[in-house]
Amino acid sequence: MMTAVSYIFFFFLAINTIEFSEAFGIVPPASLSFNNNNNNNAVVAPKTIKSYSNYRSITMMTSGDESIVSVDDMGRITYSTTSEEEEVKSEEQQKPTEEKETVPVAKKEEVSNNKKKKKKKAPPAPVAPIIIDISKLDIRVGVIQKAWEHEEADKLYCEEIDIGEETGPRQIASGLRAHYDSPEDLMGRRVCVLANLKTRKLVGFPSHGMVLCASSSDGIVRFVEPPADAAVGERISVKGYEGEPATENQIVKKKMLNVIFPDLRTNDEGIATYKGEPLAVGEGVCKAEGALPNAEVS
Repeated sequence: MMTAVSYIFFFFLAINTIEFSEAFGIVPPASLSFNNNNNNNAVVAPKTIKSYSNYRSITMMTSGDESIVSVDDMGRITYSTTSEEEEVKSEEQQKPTEEKETVPVAKKEEVSNNKKKKKKKAPPAPVAPIIIDISKLDIRVGVIQKAWEHEEADKLYCEEIDIGEETGPRQIASGLRAHYDSPEDLMGRRVCVLANLKTRKLVGFPSHGMVLCASSSDGIVRFVEPPADAAVGERISVKGYEGEPATENQIVKKKMLNVIFPDLRTNDEGIATYKGEPLAVGEGVCKAEGALPNAEVS
């Protein structure tokens, strides 16, 4: 450690040497604080300084501002003020902040761009128009298990018809009382049932389907009968018009019956046809009872 004698020595040495202003080109300080290589501090107020090789830094007070003169191992001097150092530190502290601030902005722009990209959707693929033909009708082989007269409608018979559904026979109303004398004439008859129709009430009776009949121009109405060997519930089709049937809603919404029925007729032999092609089940064809020729089918 430096003794009091050492401090006095350096004080007088500084006074009698070259002026501080000539050595460093600055205004002589009011006081000097020396930091030697042993980290010991000494405070003096010289006007001059001759040797500084034993000191790592000198701190001076000039006009209220603290000045720092640093000395390296080779005896080279660097001069700076505390205000300058504070500015440098402030700039260094601000740099990371500026960088941090720019990162979220860039990310926000990327997120914004991504959102805009996601909003762009490809135009929907064009929907193929529904082709309305006999394939849209679900016509099934059925057997009338029970029949009775409608209580309120003079023209209607009410029937229970088995078309092979697990839910049991369908209830269907038919305007056949003018063409068949009694309900007994209907029971046990094999018929063709249009099954994909919505349930509708006919004079209060819920009818779910339609029995196909041939109607001649002179007012004769007869059942269209499936082949004798056709299984109950088997679907009736037309060659060249294969496809899945429409839903009950589609039948109504697209008014398909108005499009299809005009092309349903019996031919000269009483065979039910669609645009000249017979309604068939397996190897057999559907035919109007009594082979009623050239009649509308509905």
